[in-house]
Amino acid sequence: MTEIIKGFKDKLGKNAEKAAFIREVAKEIFRRYNFLEVETPIIENEKFVKGNSSDDVISDIFKLKDKGKRNLALRYEFTFQLKRIAQNQKLPFKRFQIGPVFRDEPVSGNRLRQFTQCDIDTIGADIKNEAEILSATKEILDALKIKSIIYINNKKLLNEILDEQKIENKEQVIRELDKLDKLPISEVKNNLKQLNAEKILLILKKPNEFFEKYKAFSEIQELIKYCKYYGLDVKFSPFLARGLSYYTGNVFEIKSNIKETICGGGTYQVRNFIGTGISFSIERLMAVTNIKIEIERILIVSLNQDKKAISLAKFLRKKGKNASVYFGKPSKALEYANSYGIKKVIIIGTKEVKIKKFKIKDMKTGKETLLKL
Repeated sequence: MTEIIKGFKDKLGKNAEKAAFIREVAKEIFRRYNFLEVETPIIENEKFVKGNSSDDVISDIFKLKDKGKRNLALRYEFTFQLKRIAQNQKLPFKRFQIGPVFRDEPVSGNRLRQFTQCDIDTIGADIKNEAEILSATKEILDALKIKSIIYINNKKLLNEILDEQKIENKEQVIRELDKLDKLPISEVKNNLKQLNAEKILLILKKPNEFFEKYKAFSEIQELIKYCKYYGLDVKFSPFLARGLSYYTGNVFEIKSNIKETICGGGTYQVRNFIGTGISFSIERLMAVTNIKIEIERILIVSLNQDKKAISLAKFLRKKGKNASVYFGKPSKALEYANSYGIKKVIIIGTKEVKIKKFKIKDMKTGKETLLKL
């Protein structure tokens, strides 16, 4: 059986190069903001992965056992591991992490069961840190030429409104609101009706001025203020819920030209400290960026001049070029270069060595240039 499991994908050629490029862009920008890179295990104890919220999305974890019959799980995200790695760190502790995460959930559209997540968080945070994280994320999206809109809301605000309306099962209601961009509004409305909470949809349609009477709205206003300092335009969206129950304050999502959210995050509690962060997947950004990755590669074809060909390859690599040697017929070499998108081919034979010149063939135009060895 060589068929790939549903929800998992191989990345080859251009796709792999595109993913690597996005990863490097994210790393570079995170580092510019003085976020430290960390790595954590892919496998953890199941109890640690689940935490105190077994009814959340984290119920969709991949479970496994080791030879000691211990209940283990694949990590489904990075945030829960901050409980461990943030201990005894000088605050604010600013870290980023990029790596694979796993979700045992239905596959649809751009939703996979394994994807490469990029996570940026600050522990010991305040609203100023939220704005900084949004700024770093927007820089990445701009670098990838992704059109995006940042939406913000506040979980405390939602809870204030639900308390005022005497709506029970608040977390369940918030999880239903979180489905508004995934399910037809009629279905969400019907689900809310069963919770005696359908009136919340009418309240959340009110103009922004309506929400100024709630205490938590001041946190949204402060975030908007600090985002402006970074040159960011953010939009208040009362319907934005972020289904995970661990969010406690401001929450944010970034949308582009696909149905799914491309980045999401918010503020939460880690032990006795406030944390804030945002995450996105490499695969989701691959779906929305039109950026083209062109890596210049050179193929050196040796016509019984292996020593000279290898020497030239070493020289080019020292100069920062990507080069390899093909030992075989020129016709096969050109076919090989075309199949892997190699744009430049250098042929070295007896004649080239004798006159100390070689031909560079541009595979795109067919033009040949003679250069000194």
